[in-house]
Amino acid sequence: MDTNVFELGKYTTKLEQVESNTNNNNSCSYSLSPPKPVLIASPCDLAGEFPVLVFLHGYLLYNSFYSQLMLHVASHGFIVVAPQLIEIEIEIEIEIEIEIELYIVAGADASDEIKSAADITNWLSEGLQSYLPPHIRPNLAKLALAGHSRGGKVAFAHALSKPSTKLKFSVLIGVDPVDGMDKGKQTPPHVLTYSPNSFDLDDVAVMVIGSSLGEVRRNPFFPACAPKGVNHEDFFQECRKPACYFVAEDYGHLDMLDDDTKGFRGKSTYCLCKNGKAREPMRRFTGGIVIAFMKGYLEGDYSDLMAIKCGHVTLPLELKTVVFLE
Repeated sequence: MDTNVFELGKYTTKLEQVESNTNNNNSCSYSLSPPKPVLIASPCDLAGEFPVLVFLHGYLLYNSFYSQLMLHVASHGFIVVAPQLIEIEIEIEIEIEIEIELYIVAGADASDEIKSAADITNWLSEGLQSYLPPHIRPNLAKLALAGHSRGGKVAFAHALSKPSTKLKFSVLIGVDPVDGMDKGKQTPPHVLTYSPNSFDLDDVAVMVIGSSLGEVRRNPFFPACAPKGVNHEDFFQECRKPACYFVAEDYGHLDMLDDDTKGFRGKSTYCLCKNGKAREPMRRFTGGIVIAFMKGYLEGDYSDLMAIKCGHVTLPLELKTVVFLE
């Protein structure tokens, strides 16, 4: 291992916010604009060709809430593209010093988000290079798809639908994926079938990351953010080899987000779910294990993943569960 995957890597990185073609008024760049707004994290100092990770945000969250996680992954030589699947329009009305924020939010059906994930995948080969530093090139033959929470459901649904996209994913990662409110209360389209090893993903390598506190209610008034029956455990039970599964002890469903998430939505991430003591350890673990998995299954370097499996590296947190299907 040249560097510790749980620490920042050797590459200097940058974030680029790109508007969608529906919001971009510049006719010259319209044809290269993505179908949804995207946040791109990439290396920016050393020239090279780098694998690409498409990362799908969780329910009612902004892609920018994952900036620190994205920059961590990019610092190890990956390009991370995070679309804003649900575009959130904000109207602020100030009356007698009261601000009322009105949101257009996602409904229960995730079909539109699955279609948007396919649209973004097709856009990568057409427009991504235009928004990268000129000496940074995406290697779209080495492509991974990941998603958090509802975004994890969308990622699995997209992969399972075997869409006729121009590009194919070799790696699929669910970060505390959730398929609804409870068993029997899945949101459409259903992903979980409750049949072991039923996911037919054409030998795509799969990793599922879970949080032990995700299934715990923060208080009697709010449901658990990742309820038993529709969470990481159920997703992994339907995976086929090659696959691996990690559950973080004493950390929650939103603990991989940025340390400081601003605005109404950002503040809500601190009070809706049962959380761990701090976000940094879970975020560092999530970033590091994603890097190790992609290095293995995209680049053929399994040294970091095997060191984690065998306990030869110090982790930022304790693991409740480690399972490999090989």
